[in-house]
Amino acid sequence: METNYYGAKHVTQALLPLLLKSTSPRIVNVSSKLGQLVNVLDVSARMILSDCDGLAEERVDEVVCEYMEDAKDQELLLKKGWTSNLSGYIVSKASLNAYTRILAKRFPSIWVNAGSPGLVATDMTFFRGTFTAEEGAKGPVHLALIPNGGLSDQFFWMMHDSTF
Repeated sequence: METNYYGAKHVTQALLPLLLKSTSPRIVNVSSKLGQLVNVLDVSARMILSDCDGLAEERVDEVVCEYMEDAKDQELLLKKGWTSNLSGYIVSKASLNAYTRILAKRFPSIWVNAGSPGLVATDMTFFRGTFTAEEGAKGPVHLALIPNGGLSDQFFWMMHDSTF
């Protein structure tokens, strides 16, 4: 949570004053297909994170905090549908995706998107990924170079527009 959600959020907040002065501001949040809403098994969390009209930082923070509390009780996690050992990763990336949508709505002059580089062969995947680091970097670089007026408030898998 600290890296995938709060880390990205804190860096973004620190850099917003500079981004707002830019003539071509971009925010590219590196996410994951696992962070798509279809993978959020807790019904309450999915409802909050998918509520585009009511989405707010405070609500996303509540989802993260609730998950962190639930994670202390394995039975509670199972009751809420979190059977995967990747559930924390899923919640962190789904929360990052929600934060991406919040930023895009709050700052229409900044092109804000999230993207998954795919399963990249890195230390994190024990080099078992299907894409090289160079291949995985193509999507985020593409999003960083979107022309002014281009897509914002989107989720991409590799170089393809997808769904949150």
